[in-house]
Amino acid sequence: MKKTLRSLKLACLAAVSMLVVSCGGSADYRNFLPADSFMTMSVNPASLLQKSDAGDIGQHPLFIRLKAELDKAEGITAEHMKRSAEFVADELRQVGIDAKVVQSRNPDGTPGAWEVIGSHIVSPDAPTVLLYAHHDVQPVPDPAEWNTDPFVATEIDGRLYGRGSADDGGGIAIHSGALKALGDDLNVNIKVFIEGEEEMGSPSFIPFIEAHRDEFAADVIIVADSGNWSADIPSLTTSLRGNTCVDVTVQGLEHPVHSGQYGGPILDSNTLAAMLIASMYDENGDLAVPGVAAEEPIGGLQRDLDETTVREDSGVVAGYEFAGTGSLASRLWTKPSVTVIGFDAHPVEGSFNVIAPETRFRLSLRTAPTQRPEEAQEALAAFLESHAPFGAKVTVERGENGMGWAMDPTAVATKDALEAMTEAFGVEPINKGEGGSIPFIPELQRIFPNAQVLVTGPEDPKANAHSPNESISLPGLKNNVITEALLLDKLGK
Repeated sequence: MKKTLRSLKLACLAAVSMLVVSCGGSADYRNFLPADSFMTMSVNPASLLQKSDAGDIGQHPLFIRLKAELDKAEGITAEHMKRSAEFVADELRQVGIDAKVVQSRNPDGTPGAWEVIGSHIVSPDAPTVLLYAHHDVQPVPDPAEWNTDPFVATEIDGRLYGRGSADDGGGIAIHSGALKALGDDLNVNIKVFIEGEEEMGSPSFIPFIEAHRDEFAADVIIVADSGNWSADIPSLTTSLRGNTCVDVTVQGLEHPVHSGQYGGPILDSNTLAAMLIASMYDENGDLAVPGVAAEEPIGGLQRDLDETTVREDSGVVAGYEFAGTGSLASRLWTKPSVTVIGFDAHPVEGSFNVIAPETRFRLSLRTAPTQRPEEAQEALAAFLESHAPFGAKVTVERGENGMGWAMDPTAVATKDALEAMTEAFGVEPINKGEGGSIPFIPELQRIFPNAQVLVTGPEDPKANAHSPNESISLPGLKNNVITEALLLDKLGK
């Protein structure tokens, strides 16, 4: 008998509670369940608490609990990362996945990350879904910046605080919770890939995928590494910007000269560099580089971002006016942006009266979701070389490229996901783009061109991923688990 929506919700709620308890939190599963649910639960409540004494389990899929080894910079090949992968694999085995830990190889043949892969095949004729998340997390440079111990799961007002709670322990919890909730009612084949190096750019990702094509081939790929409009309003991520970098050198002199003797007709290279950078923008602050594309939000804009909220979240100073035109959403999600992320100049301390002959700086260009980054990179390089101030020498070195991604709004999986979100959260989803880049997603799409890709996740505007006081909404996580369980059920039909 198929689970009803109510019984599915109860199973998902119980799964979330078990995850919280087993990561060392103090949650009681009864706090997550309706008052009339105890007599109708088909799961023995005691079994949900069987790991309640596991407060020092080391690594957990909801809250990846880092040890002191992380501060030793041992890297993703270290033993503590292997233990993390082994723990995640064990959790997945408990929900029916035949999971194993495999070490990847970098393109140069050196050892790479500890990855978790696995599967559960219900029928050769059933659709296949690949579930992705990652078990590595960002380090904590200064624990004093946190309001709680970043290495101890701490529940406050319905949020669980700790490093990795949202990014991406919550993603693993969504997958494992949904599988636990469905149990024997699962009607799709499942493949799982829990990566161990996402936070450092996934250098061995493509070689690993290429070497395991058969183990990852799927009809639908669910990437649980993004987030929702808020803890109460779900979202599908509709797009990701691409990324490319260039290093630019501006030279006006063969050697330094005295500013008192030559200042005036000869500008220092720092000023020339500033003029070159400014030439990329029009009077409104829009990037105006021919050949660098701008797009509107994929699938249409359902709701623009609130300017007050963006100002508060970003910390802009009073009086600063946002640059550019159009919706805030398009400026942050689908239009290109350039950021100076490095600039070589003499420090203020120890400066003296000399005209700098040469300046080097690095530009990071976020590209529109569907533009090839190589194309945008060449357009940017050509613009810079042709706009050299006062005939200065401008040299551009091309850096690495990462393709953006755009969701297919007409795909069957997209429609199923939106329906599942509405049922689970009780409100219509508000889809959103992301201004950042996740280069492996378009690579997955390239390797598996017939797969439908969905980008979901547990984060919300209060998650503070990569920052102090990272947290996850437990009610939001519950609804994310329910969403994925409903989605998997729909995909099986």
